[in-house]
Amino acid sequence: MILLFIITGTILFTNAVIWGANALLLFIITGTILFTNAVIWGANVLLLILDATGKPSFLLKYKVQEDKNVPVDREKLKKAVKIVLFNGFVVSFPMTLFGYYLMKWRGCVFSGEMPSFAWVLLELTVFSLVEEIGFYYSHRLMHHPRLYKHIHKLHHEWTAPIGIICIYAHPLEHCISNLMPIMMGPIIMGSHLATSWMWIFLALVSTTISHSGYHFPFLPSPEAHDFHHQKFTNCFGVLGVLDRLHGTDNNFRASKAYERHIMLLSLTPLSQQYPDTPPKQCLEKTSDYKRD
Repeated sequence: MILLFIITGTILFTNAVIWGANALLLFIITGTILFTNAVIWGANVLLLILDATGKPSFLLKYKVQEDKNVPVDREKLKKAVKIVLFNGFVVSFPMTLFGYYLMKWRGCVFSGEMPSFAWVLLELTVFSLVEEIGFYYSHRLMHHPRLYKHIHKLHHEWTAPIGIICIYAHPLEHCISNLMPIMMGPIIMGSHLATSWMWIFLALVSTTISHSGYHFPFLPSPEAHDFHHQKFTNCFGVLGVLDRLHGTDNNFRASKAYERHIMLLSLTPLSQQYPDTPPKQCLEKTSDYKRD
């Protein structure tokens, strides 16, 4: 990741000097769109194979909803792929162009000296908080009855999510709830484009994991967002901070999924460590009791 950060900064610096403003604009717009889609499909290619074929089968034990999408419905998947491609390339273009001019107005850096590592860590922290605020409230807005049936219902067709549906959404929702919360942090901070790309990478991998439907070892837990897709009324945020503040995680916190909402640090699935139904106790036979 750090290597990607350095290489990106070097390329941008070189092209800023050689190509000039118009060519740099083209480079940034096309580069951002291609980079974004490369991350989405790169993060999902193995998951898609697993979802479509059910192989390798030994990974199926890590499914959050064990009886769902094994394998995934092909027609439903084709529809999802078409919308993901449309959002990734068509809808993202005007939003990326809009973001470029906002970043330029804010004074964001597109080339030249890279920020320090400590500053980047601070920026990433701010980005995460901005995303939590932007996504939580826009997501709750999408659940308003007047908006849900026309916009957000599309995303919730998948009550058992898979990774690629991370941007399977109505175009308006994709702009407001998916793109804007990610874009606003770098704009507020006046960030270097390389830092913005690093953030895009982290955010897209994170949302892929959240939608994956699998609780794999040594990766962040997808339990909260998977629970949201099952129940609809809890877990609207990314970090869980605003859900706790507003009490929109009460049902989740009372569920078995909450017990599993940790990073898995062994190869034993959490569904086995925290089973839905505890083993039945052996009842003592009445013959073991003496009558008075």
